[in-house]
Amino acid sequence: MSDKFQGLVKLPRDPVAKLLAHCNVILKTRLDAPASAPAEVVLAELHKKRALVDLLRLLAILLPPRERVWWACMAARDYIGPRSDRDPPSLTASEAWVYNPSEDNREAARRSLDHAYVDDDTVHCATSVLYADGTLGPGDLAQFPAPAGASEAAAFAMNMVALGELSDRFEEHGWLLVDRALDIGRGGNGQVKLEEA
Repeated sequence: MSDKFQGLVKLPRDPVAKLLAHCNVILKTRLDAPASAPAEVVLAELHKKRALVDLLRLLAILLPPRERVWWACMAARDYIGPRSDRDPPSLTASEAWVYNPSEDNREAARRSLDHAYVDDDTVHCATSVLYADGTLGPGDLAQFPAPAGASEAAAFAMNMVALGELSDRFEEHGWLLVDRALDIGRGGNGQVKLEEA
């Protein structure tokens, strides 16, 4: 197995099949790995099969909540650009939650969803924040479970939006998103250059 999938200390040790079932996700790529296979084995197989979309889908499930949201925010920044006073409120609130995952910042992310423009795809970041702990949100909403895999699906969606926005570099940018998630999974900040896919 390639070193590319080693040292992923932030990823869970549970079998990938269990994590997929918990999020109610079925990958499109047929896996040869056994049901007991850990993340690094399944990731390596998907990489070998060049299953880019399934890799991104699985990485959204494997990353812990805060890291997952950070990965989604970075994808949004790929096409929105550096911070400015014109940033979408959902992106700003989501980044604030990553830096300080407090209930107040989670509530700010929730409020940003209520006021977002219809074409603001960064709502995916705020949705990932909203459901990050597996509940419907802060306050009274914390009594109720979120839909299975909702935070994970939102982070995946944000990465897919970034791929669509940068479709002239779809393949190249897709592999950058994978490398970024792997760096975050190793405890890095996701600031990576494109490696050989």
